Amino acid sequence: MPTLKRVIYILGATALVLGLYGFFSRLAYGERDVNYGSYVNWGLWVAMYLFFAGMAAGSYMVATLDYLFKVPLFRGTGKYALWGSLSTLPFALMLIGFDLGHMERIWRVFLTPSPSSVMAQLVWSYSAFLVIALISVVLAMRDPDSRALRITMGVGFVTSIFVSGGVGALLGVNAGRDSLHTAMLPAQFPILNFAAGIAMMMAFVGFFGFVRDPEQRTRLLRVLSLILISLLIVKVYFLWVDYSQALYGGVPHAVEAAELVLFGTYGWAFWILQIGLGILIPIIILSQARFAQNGYVAGLMGMFVLLGLAVGRTAIIFPAFTIPQLEGLAAAFTGPHLNYDYVPSLMEWSVTIGVVGLSILAFLIGIDRLPLFKTSEEDNR
Repeated sequence: MPTLKRVIYILGATALVLGLYGFFSRLAYGERDVNYGSYVNWGLWVAMYLFFAGMAAGSYMVATLDYLFKVPLFRGTGKYALWGSLSTLPFALMLIGFDLGHMERIWRVFLTPSPSSVMAQLVWSYSAFLVIALISVVLAMRDPDSRALRITMGVGFVTSIFVSGGVGALLGVNAGRDSLHTAMLPAQFPILNFAAGIAMMMAFVGFFGFVRDPEQRTRLLRVLSLILISLLIVKVYFLWVDYSQALYGGVPHAVEAAELVLFGTYGWAFWILQIGLGILIPIIILSQARFAQNGYVAGLMGMFVLLGLAVGRTAIIFPAFTIPQLEGLAAAFTGPHLNYDYVPSLMEWSVTIGVVGLSILAFLIGIDRLPLFKTSEEDNR
């Protein structure tokens, strides 16, 4: 086993061990040890659900470049992107399931759904997307050139865009949350999710060298870099639109939320992690061909972009719920879960780290054990 893969296995196992406390606490004591509550309804788990679900949708989009659109440069990468999608989506659903007050009632949305509910539509569409991704992997193992796989990938491609926009719609229809109530969110999420998929593929190719032909690998890394730079520039535009509109519009709650992200409690995460590590450094490094074509450098930049995208999800969720909707409400009642100063608890971080570990281990075990990865490219094509 290559040294790097062994190190990542150890990191994944360590993360899983660190998550055992959080898993036990959530399953044994419910939401006793979380820091969200009656005022701050959504916290770290919802933000990371958005991130993991975005990686799953974006990775599936990247897989279509090989299996659906037959782009020659992406030949042989589809199976890794597909498995990347299937190694993240279940854990996105796990995170949002842990966020539910009564996880045992999830069956209601399947048996007695409200068709007009965006939440119900998302549950059904994500469930369908999970099934489609699983079918895609099975078909890819049997015959990656089959018509059935191509049709399935076409359906999955449309579904991945739908669930991406649907998440944005779920947030955007919150008329009571001025910082969320914007039509931009459904348009942003498919683009940001595709960026996550490209960043994942860059990490896969850069760290693990999945593409055997050195010339193809070099060209692929360069093209992935250029696509990622373009998507990051689009992300900067989205950020400028979001925060300039909020500040110029002057709606009090939207202004407060924007100021929290830009200059307040979450400013360090925005400027250092999201803008610095997640955008500026990758653009500067990847714009230089000698770095973009270096596997380890490109892989590291892909991880930086993913970190920035994860922080970006928290910048959407956290400020929206840390501003009182009614003046004086924070002082009217006090209690353990009646607080607007939200910082994720140790238990919330433990669960999140554990889920990251599970996702990493699922991906690595899959590429080591599944028949999809046992045959050579020549046998598969």
